[in-house]
Amino acid sequence: MISKNILDFLNALEKNNDRVWFQDHKTEFKAVEQDMKAVYNELFTLLKTHDEVDAVKMFRIYRDVRFSKNKIPYKTHFGGTIHRVKPKLRGGYYLQIKPNNESFIATGFWDPNKEDLLRIRKEFEVDAEEVRTIILNPDFKSVWGTIEGEELKTAPKGFDKNHPDIDLIRKKQFIFSKKFTDQEVLAPDFLEHVNTAFKAVRPFFNYMSDVLTTNINGESLI
Repeated sequence: MISKNILDFLNALEKNNDRVWFQDHKTEFKAVEQDMKAVYNELFTLLKTHDEVDAVKMFRIYRDVRFSKNKIPYKTHFGGTIHRVKPKLRGGYYLQIKPNNESFIATGFWDPNKEDLLRIRKEFEVDAEEVRTIILNPDFKSVWGTIEGEELKTAPKGFDKNHPDIDLIRKKQFIFSKKFTDQEVLAPDFLEHVNTAFKAVRPFFNYMSDVLTTNINGESLI
């Protein structure tokens, strides 16, 4: 389970986000950092019971401020990703822990490259019925709600702006997210709930993996 010490440290860091304070509390940070690494490793183990995942990556708490107007040196959350085994499986999982009821999980496709994005759009152009059936399924929606992500204001180049599935075609990202309260995060079964939610996205991942490993004629690319 996630220790309350993690949320307490992040709350304190948000109020004292400077290098002097952080150095004075470096020992405390190292302790909660190790606790969080254990959380991500446990989630990785849970995901391996029903999916093929290759690695877990916990992001550093240090912000890259070189090209940012915001010079605050530290993030006030912990974030980490777990990716599925490529090339046959696509998609990934993200868990962010942040106090004051701002923790969430996310899954899907954050930044598909231009080739993958074009392939997805071409699939939707030909037939979007299958993906709509998946994302509109009541059981799926009860966990993940509606699809999110950046999108164009109009049709991508080469696509009909009046296409009946233009709402999907103009998307640049294909993301689902789910928020958690601090009380939920600190519950003993939190990671089990996270794992169950991630398991529920499988029909969408299966569909997208099939699309991205075949050409428009359904012929394998791998």
